[in-house]
Amino acid sequence: MARVAGVLAAQRKDLILDLLRADGRVVAKELAARLDLSEDTIRRDLRELAAEGRVQRVHGGALPASPAVADFVARTAIGRGAKADVARLAASLVRPGQTVALDGGTTARELARQLPPDLVATVVTHSPTVAVELATHPSVEVIVVGGRLFKHSVVAAGAAAHEAIGRITADVFFLGVTGVHPTAGLTTGDADEAAVKRAWVQRSAETFVLGSGEKIGAASAFEVVPLAEVTAVLTDAEAPPRAVAELRAAGVDVRGVD
Repeated sequence: MARVAGVLAAQRKDLILDLLRADGRVVAKELAARLDLSEDTIRRDLRELAAEGRVQRVHGGALPASPAVADFVARTAIGRGAKADVARLAASLVRPGQTVALDGGTTARELARQLPPDLVATVVTHSPTVAVELATHPSVEVIVVGGRLFKHSVVAAGAAAHEAIGRITADVFFLGVTGVHPTAGLTTGDADEAAVKRAWVQRSAETFVLGSGEKIGAASAFEVVPLAEVTAVLTDAEAPPRAVAELRAAGVDVRGVD
């Protein structure tokens, strides 16, 4: 890597973001050597970028921040076509008679819309928006898990949700996350929400990740579960090829990009 000297703060930040897009990570020590600067200077840049929501800091450097940490309304405008592709793939995996646990979020809501009208199954969800989508489905029984409403994602959270989930056994769980990264794993932006998702994984025979392309290679602050604990990651043709290749090299079943 060639050394670059005399770079201003704004230029350094642009360079960091360019490296994240190209390589999927930056290492503070390596970047400091390249720019002939102290690691403290680079770490300050990373702190400022993280405060702006543009990177996710990790030990020794940073990963790309997920755009999916925006609130529910804002997320509806992100990657609509990709989410529809992932939802169709997910819907094709649902079998008649199954008990399906369905996460909250915009891709999960799209999945609810994609379920065949003749499907006979039970859907259990802690998402009021998903439940409303299924209210007019002719043959899907809907069970709603309640609790404290986490308004950012419009899902139930807290002790009541955990207790209810602990009494349910699902055939399959469709998990929504904000980041799918080969080293950071499956992440989301809120600790309580991560805990609810983790509870669903533990109560389900299989877990499929709803990972539209903008989430692949990105990371958020709170781990849900390691990649090894899920059945497969469902994504779309716009997923970054390098990140997909790294996930597969780590043994992850990635579907929807071939």
